[in-house]
Amino acid sequence: MNTNTLEFQKIFEDFQPKILRYITRLVGESESEDLTQETFVKVHQGLENFKGESQLSTWIYRIATNTALDKLRSPSFRQGAQVECLDETDVVENVILPEEKKPLIEKQIIREEMNECIRGYIEKLPESYRTVLILSEYEGLKNNEIAEILGGSLETVKIKLHRARIKLKEELENNCELHWIEEMPCSVK
Repeated sequence: MNTNTLEFQKIFEDFQPKILRYITRLVGESESEDLTQETFVKVHQGLENFKGESQLSTWIYRIATNTALDKLRSPSFRQGAQVECLDETDVVENVILPEEKKPLIEKQIIREEMNECIRGYIEKLPESYRTVLILSEYEGLKNNEIAEILGGSLETVKIKLHRARIKLKEELENNCELHWIEEMPCSVK
């Protein structure tokens, strides 16, 4: 094997789980594996021309972002997009545990419902808000890295991230149970 193939294999092993998780959050589970593969095909094809002007991770996230956004903007995706809902009764009816473990299970169910509610409203955010929010809160990237990935200014990222958090908080306060809001991670408060 040549060094480019070995280098790509290492990159794929290091970044594939992160990119799969990121794309899943952007477009949903049904398309995520195909788009992750498409992303790494593009990475492999462009690796020879990568000049190192940015971090490798930033370059890969930019490719993943563009691949996902292209899919989100496609008419075929818009027609078939549906938000998957957690069926609360299936979760509750399938839990049979001793009494002393029930409060823990109840809290876990509430947390799952809260996470599902949050994911649903994140999916409804405009794509520019959703993208910066996911890159920041879920992927843990810094604002300057997000700006580089998205090809925008640092100020634009800060504004979009602030607006995304406000819009998400408003939606959650208006549509989710209040005890969920109190348990929300500080990132969306």
